[in-house]
Amino acid sequence: MINSNSQKLSVLEKIGYSLGDLAANLIFQTLMAFLAFFYTDIYQIPPAKASLVMLAGGFVGAFFNLIMGAIADRTNTRWGKFRPWVLWTAIPFGVIALLAFSTPDFNESGKVIYAFITYMLLVIIYSANNLPYSALSGVMTGDMKERNSLSSYRFVAVMVAQFIIQVLLLPLAISIGHGDKAAGFEKVMLVFAITGVICFLITFLTTRERIVPPKEQKTPLKQDLADLIKNKPWLIMLALTILVFITLALKGGMNIYFFKYYLSEASQIAFLDSIGFNNMLASLSSRFGDEAFAEFRKPGSAPYATASIASAASTIAMILGIFLSKPLADRFGKRNVFGIFLTVSALCLIMINFMSDTAVSGVFWLQTLHGFIYGITIPLLWAMIADVADYSEWKNKRRATAIIFSAMIFGLKVGLSLGGAISTGLLSIFGYDANAVQQTTSAVNGIKLLISVIPGIIFIAGAGLLFGYSIDKKMEVAVEAELKARRA
Repeated sequence: MINSNSQKLSVLEKIGYSLGDLAANLIFQTLMAFLAFFYTDIYQIPPAKASLVMLAGGFVGAFFNLIMGAIADRTNTRWGKFRPWVLWTAIPFGVIALLAFSTPDFNESGKVIYAFITYMLLVIIYSANNLPYSALSGVMTGDMKERNSLSSYRFVAVMVAQFIIQVLLLPLAISIGHGDKAAGFEKVMLVFAITGVICFLITFLTTRERIVPPKEQKTPLKQDLADLIKNKPWLIMLALTILVFITLALKGGMNIYFFKYYLSEASQIAFLDSIGFNNMLASLSSRFGDEAFAEFRKPGSAPYATASIASAASTIAMILGIFLSKPLADRFGKRNVFGIFLTVSALCLIMINFMSDTAVSGVFWLQTLHGFIYGITIPLLWAMIADVADYSEWKNKRRATAIIFSAMIFGLKVGLSLGGAISTGLLSIFGYDANAVQQTTSAVNGIKLLISVIPGIIFIAGAGLLFGYSIDKKMEVAVEAELKARRA
């Protein structure tokens, strides 16, 4: 049933909704890009134990998604099913995020316990917030083109958050902490937490739920789960989500290691000089004082600057790619566009493996090209999951939005946890030592594989799954038309 004749979304509602993803991704992108580095190099937890923390805590949060999906689908308030959870979890999310990136002075066992508890709480509150938020996109409109547009707005906000995290977080932490990365992380995360709470409140106030199940619909949880197991598109999207987020965790988490330990520092200094970074730094220092940027002149600081600049270019390229996503999906269908561009982006990653340690410019342009191509796929994953919810309603004549999204966020958490655990676990196997002045050849080559060949192969495997995904452009149109007729 639809509680509004119009399925069109205003620009204000699209922007308001997208701010929720900006808020969540200030934390989520930090987890993907810096959690392994934070645990091993800043909080000084051994890689093998950090891997266990990320794997165990992540799986607890992942299974909580299934519970949260059942709860959200059965929530009934005057604000709707999903919007209230964005409101209720806003402040707890900010507080727990700040605790997760704090560094209390415990012994090694105490650090591991503290990291596990705070990480587990963070992924649980993330589920309680982000699952209803994601499901909200499936009930704001039943119009496929509007849904594609909403996804594009949403993932521009995601890319803004990614830009802030991958480009600004580490330099800000170093600068604000005056070289003390632990203190710097805490101060930056405090700002992120406050910003996130404000954004979540705006999302709650500016969005509406237009699609609601009939009041007489009473579906047992057992029936919802049985429907999921029989839903082939859902099973494929679950597996695809796991593979995508394993890849994102691998390449995101390894990026700083790659610049720090594989690429030649001398080559990175030359690269920074060639693009005018050093001149810009001198100009900023003359304006704001030498102390604010002194950390970036110290030996060993070049990898942090180069990694941030490469991430900036890649993220800007992703945003440009996102703008192509909607017109391509409207014309060729989400499935085809997703599969083709995911494969091409994987090939860009694999090519990084063949770059020498002095080829900083080559790595920069490959990462930028990868960002643009992968950006085209970014809005499509969640729009396709909303399509799976429509497919389920069309096939079973029952609406169960949240539990479908919960399973996907379960896949996201499993993928993120596996990716983080694989990266830190393989670092340990390859012989990585955070306190070593110079890493072994085995460790360096392992880092290179973890940012190129391994994630590239996983992306290609994910694209291959789409050969069995039946919701093509033709079926999208048919399902949308029939559901519109039923709801009317």
